[in-house]
Amino acid sequence: MLEKLRQRMPAYPFNDLPVDLPEAAVLMPFVDQPDPELILTVRAQGMPTHAGEVAFPGGKRDPGDRDLLHTALRESHEEVGLSQREVEVVGQLSPLASRFGMKVTPFVGVVRVGVDLTPEPGEIETIFQVPLSFFLEEEPELSPPIDFYGRRLRMPSYYYEDKRIWGLTAFMILDLINHVYDADVRFDLTGEQ
Repeated sequence: MLEKLRQRMPAYPFNDLPVDLPEAAVLMPFVDQPDPELILTVRAQGMPTHAGEVAFPGGKRDPGDRDLLHTALRESHEEVGLSQREVEVVGQLSPLASRFGMKVTPFVGVVRVGVDLTPEPGEIETIFQVPLSFFLEEEPELSPPIDFYGRRLRMPSYYYEDKRIWGLTAFMILDLINHVYDADVRFDLTGEQ
């Protein structure tokens, strides 16, 4: 499954987001095994935004970050202890606007089985993994259409064990599986009548 990811990511149709917002970046790390697993976090309850929500490791771009990939890798190291040496970056998805006014760019990576992860207690409550096959087999729950930064979207939600995966995190997962695995889940209704 990850071979397909590596083969198809270079042809991803990147679309920039023409909004003037502060930038952030996240890492979508897959564990390299026969049924790859996506590493996700639950943000600490004390966080000023997205408290208690499922998210990818990542955060706001610092002035010293040379680019957004550096931001994603630096934040992943700070939040879950993932060294950039452990990450094979295979591509980048289009940025999305968050409801807190950030332009967030996701990067897709692959890490080896058994990579050592440790949550930063001030930021991350827990780290967990979801099989890629779960997202390919489960249809997300889609909200009625909403207008968001000039796009007409249906908000996706997945329910895995006791966790709700929704918002930007779910949009990023859908964008990836629609492109790489031909999932054809229609959540972006922009341009439709």
